Amino acid sequence: MGSLIVIAWSGESPDGSGDVPFLMAYSLGDGAEGPEGAEAAARSLLDEIGMPAGSVVDQSQGGSFPVTLIVQGGQAVLTMPTLNAQCPVPPEWLAAAEARGTVQFMFATRSWPEGVPGVAVSDEQLKAFAGDEDTISTAGHCVLPVRRLRG
Repeated sequence: MGSLIVIAWSGESPDGSGDVPFLMAYSLGDGAEGPEGAEAAARSLLDEIGMPAGSVVDQSQGGSFPVTLIVQGGQAVLTMPTLNAQCPVPPEWLAAAEARGTVQFMFATRSWPEGVPGVAVSDEQLKAFAGDEDTISTAGHCVLPVRRLRG
């Protein structure tokens, strides 16, 4: 799959019920097989976990699902079979996740080589990729409950 990146943002809900926290995983397409190999690997992983490309899985009530999200210390920690990813999240994302108790998660099968770590992504760039019909229709989508570490 190459480098796997996770990015977080929040946005106003279409029904006006407040901000919605979003989390998206995507590959840079920089693996040995290039973007095509990354897409095939992402599709295979999504099929394996029961979140196939183009699907929407609602796990907001919990249950047995191989994708978990823990939010702690300003970080979102995403755990899936064979991979873990950690992402710093902005305060407005944390507030939306806390208020809703769920996060809209999207695993893109399309690569986004411009979305590299350590380089700021503008709202326009994010909208152009995450809001693109091809990205949306070929991604796996899931509503994940927000979990916290017990202590």
